[in-house]
Amino acid sequence: MRPRGGHLNWRTGRLRHGAEDRRAGHLRRASVLVGVAVLVAGCGTVQPVSRAPTSRGLRTALKGSSRALVALHTQASRLLAGGEPAFRARLGGLHGMPVVVNIWASWCPPCRAEFPLFQTASVRFGRHIAFLGVDTLDQAANARSFLSKFPVSYPSYEDNSGAISRSLVPAQGVPITVFLAPDGKVSYFHQGGYQTESQLVGDVRRYAEHA
Repeated sequence: MRPRGGHLNWRTGRLRHGAEDRRAGHLRRASVLVGVAVLVAGCGTVQPVSRAPTSRGLRTALKGSSRALVALHTQASRLLAGGEPAFRARLGGLHGMPVVVNIWASWCPPCRAEFPLFQTASVRFGRHIAFLGVDTLDQAANARSFLSKFPVSYPSYEDNSGAISRSLVPAQGVPITVFLAPDGKVSYFHQGGYQTESQLVGDVRRYAEHA
């Protein structure tokens, strides 16, 4: 039975009256709000840092690329329409060289987190390996906004329906990185985001550079 005029504190055995009870309630609510604010702030601070090279550095690094690769580089960071037919036509023009395809979306945190790794890898290997992006199940405006903040040396293709992704690999979810051999066949695909530059570089060397 609860005593009249307040609440019994079962830890101390003290009778807590209305004003004290309300004050305790306010403190509990305040502590909950502070906790939520800390969590939200913590989530908001986890942002990737762009590693895009300078324009001069990019030109120097990619100097000597083949005509097909120069065509890619001139479309750097563009979001291209045309869906699967346009993407397949581009792959046809790259036949005979290894291709690294990064399937991503601007709403995907692991995609955003690994993007700086592709900024550097695509420049490091861009004179003899083709890189392509596939922006899947995304809003074009959001994708273009992201690419403006994290520019890469290659274009991405719009994949509103997910048809390009499904045509490449049976896996679901993003990000996925697909390695195509010079004959156009999939030699390997990595599901999930790359955590470090050394992991990505290792796979590029293993499944693309030495293909």
